[in-house]
Amino acid sequence: MGENYLYNILFKENELNEKPFLINSQQEVSFKNFHEIVNCISNLFTKNGLLPGDRVAVQADKNNLQLALYVATVKAGGVYLPLNTGYTTSELQYFIDDAEPKIIIVDNTKKESIEKISSGKQKVIYTLNQDESGTLRENIIGLSKKFTPIDRDKDDLAAILYTSGTTGKSKGAMLTHINLASNAQVLKDAWKFSADDVLLHMLPIYHTHGLFVACNLLSLVGGSMIFLEKFDVHEAIKWIPKVTTMMGVPTFYTRLLENDGLNYEITKNVRLFISGSAPLLAETHEEFEKRTNKKILERYGMTETNMNISNPYEGKRKPGTVGKPLPGIEIRIADENGNPITGKDVGIIQLKGDNVFKGYWKLEEKTKESFSKDGYFITGDLATRDDDGYFTIVGRDKDMIITGGLNVYPKEIETILNDISQVNESAVFGINHKDFGEAVAAAVVFNDISETLSEESILKMLYDKLAKFKQPKKIFFLDHLPRNSMGKVQKNKLREEYKDYLIN
Repeated sequence: MGENYLYNILFKENELNEKPFLINSQQEVSFKNFHEIVNCISNLFTKNGLLPGDRVAVQADKNNLQLALYVATVKAGGVYLPLNTGYTTSELQYFIDDAEPKIIIVDNTKKESIEKISSGKQKVIYTLNQDESGTLRENIIGLSKKFTPIDRDKDDLAAILYTSGTTGKSKGAMLTHINLASNAQVLKDAWKFSADDVLLHMLPIYHTHGLFVACNLLSLVGGSMIFLEKFDVHEAIKWIPKVTTMMGVPTFYTRLLENDGLNYEITKNVRLFISGSAPLLAETHEEFEKRTNKKILERYGMTETNMNISNPYEGKRKPGTVGKPLPGIEIRIADENGNPITGKDVGIIQLKGDNVFKGYWKLEEKTKESFSKDGYFITGDLATRDDDGYFTIVGRDKDMIITGGLNVYPKEIETILNDISQVNESAVFGINHKDFGEAVAAAVVFNDISETLSEESILKMLYDKLAKFKQPKKIFFLDHLPRNSMGKVQKNKLREEYKDYLIN
């Protein structure tokens, strides 16, 4: 049997299990059936010359086959590269050029454009549509349902997840076998997951939360997942009585609270509601507990590290906080010069542990500056710690916006706005949004007051250049941007002035 570190820890024990693993309204797929599909895909990959360390890039709608692609890539010794389904072709070109994947899987509607941007490069392209049709399925028919895992060590790469950079260029976070395996093992104990659990899974699986936190964890324990394409409040209300756990982002919980069907009766069998990817308002915590008699467990993680901090499964869960460090993860708060802060002052979270990524793909200098001299990862997230050791995330040392649990870096959007001939300058910032936590907003200054554009026309120009979640929900037109004495744009003033514009 191949000594594939991640596969052996997360997947091997349940590969012959006959119990349901993935469930939706149309079908149930057992662990055994799922792993037979995994083996067929692994055989297809090796048939196409996939070598250990080669990348497999996937931009496809969520379905059972897409999840099997992740496990098959790991089993075949490759490096999995999930891509947000909202990315446009121009955005995809950067990822493909940077990561140089050997195999690319996309929806049929993207195949032609991917072939164009991949022309002249040795790549194998398959299609996978939401209904699981496409050339991927066609090409695994008749392949062996057995496959011996390719040897991979704990420090070998298992995945690359791209996280936007402040310069507008995305950075590929390199996650190793031990990064992913160790975090799943820690969460299993911290959140008391077992084979008896049924998880309501409505998250995307191109993201740390939906793919690694949820799927790795349920694979490890041999639990089942109600595996739905996306969040839908009516579907959620329908399935909640049949599950024991649910993972979501704040948007899920605010929308559930807007539905009269959410009550104690339908949630009585759920032992754990988890929220992450963005801060959950204290009032949402309180209203949810009032309606269901259940306390949401909030936690803190990152693309580069998976989960770091969590409110306790047993013990006091403090609304507004993300809890205490998970076992095996060292966390400290430091000032801007890297000096540890011991009191309750605001500082930058730095952390160390087996969960911390290897570095940024092809960015040695960026990797070096992201770690302290004594090996702590400098997260850039600002936090305070109370007397009980609970952390509260209060902001970021950069301008990053988290909207619906997805990271957006203003510089990328500003660059595109500033390329519009009528625009002199722009500033992109986050404002409050009831559903998404934060929404992307932009302030625009025109070159000439006689040559202006409407909000609608600017948004139309951005449509094909930016994923939908990055597009501004509101554009403000100003005579000038607020600046300090050094000439730096004061986004804090813009945030403060417009923070509740979409809520009022």
